[in-house]
Amino acid sequence: MDYVSALLPPAVMAVLFIGVIRVIVKTQGGANKTKEDAAVDAALARVRGSQPAPKTEA
Repeated sequence: MDYVSALLPPAVMAVLFIGVIRVIVKTQGGANKTKEDAAVDAALARVRGSQPAPKTEA
């Protein structure tokens, strides 16, 4: 029975890890993707808007 107690924690962790990965994959894309992309685009626009324009030499 020692082998069962030795294998149980890694097996449980593997099942939980697979569950987390499945949740991450399922939440990518779909309706959430548009909102996430819009939030990233807005953040990038704020950062780019706050930077001074580069000086060009003639």
